[in-house]
Amino acid sequence: MICLDNGVHFSVGLELRPGRWHSSLEIEYFLERLLPRVERLVSAEQAVLMRKDSGFDSAKLLFAAAAEKERWAADRRFDYLVKWNPRRQAKETWVMQAEAAGRFVEKRPGKREALFSMNVERAFGKQTRTFRLVIRLIERTIDRRGQHLLLPDIALEGWWTSLDDDEALVIERYRDHGTHEQFHSEFKTDLDLVRLPSGKPVLSEVEGFDTNDAILRLGMLAYNCLRLLGQLGLLGDLAPIRHPAKRRRIRTVLQDIMYRAAQVIHKARQWWLDLGQFSPVARLFEYLQQGW
Repeated sequence: MICLDNGVHFSVGLELRPGRWHSSLEIEYFLERLLPRVERLVSAEQAVLMRKDSGFDSAKLLFAAAAEKERWAADRRFDYLVKWNPRRQAKETWVMQAEAAGRFVEKRPGKREALFSMNVERAFGKQTRTFRLVIRLIERTIDRRGQHLLLPDIALEGWWTSLDDDEALVIERYRDHGTHEQFHSEFKTDLDLVRLPSGKPVLSEVEGFDTNDAILRLGMLAYNCLRLLGQLGLLGDLAPIRHPAKRRRIRTVLQDIMYRAAQVIHKARQWWLDLGQFSPVARLFEYLQQGW
């Protein structure tokens, strides 16, 4: 999923995978196909930020992201932001480190938070690279209801990044990752792609997988078309909306724009779709036909 500066989200790549595969397995081949599309879609003046969750925290993928940043450095900016997987880190050790650095700030009685960055050297193959790791450490001794805890509740989070922003802004940029999950939900529920049509009882496993992959790609095309219609529909002159909004759900676009009564007319060797003379939806499709 790609988000442009105007807040519009489009899907630029999907891949159907067996359920037994890890999310990061062979992801480098998928990125080889995906990133050139991003280069064509995004203007050279706009910076590109690649954001991944903790399932992609590995030295191999971090090295690949750093190499991609170097490749883009000639004429445009590319950065990465990857959620850190602390795995078996000792949280008490991090608390002592934050205290020694004087990073803790009390947010309320019984809750304090520390934000700091550190340079960590990681090795892959015969190479080593230094990566920036942003750490957020939250220690609670009293919960939000005022209950004192027997043992401190420690939350440890981190992000690998090439951004030069301060720690709070880096964390804020990653929060948009949760917004992307909402778009994934729309893709599955609003387009009714929770269950793909082919199964092994109907076709062989290979044929069924290829069929589902084709349906998934057609769904991506439909998603982008509906997303474009929804964003154009936010413009009051084209299709007035009921209330101010930054985006429209795919379901809303289907109900307000696509589920419209129309008459198909064959006249003068041409096919016409008559949506009505005063329909705002007709103005929207006319705008698209004129070469948006």
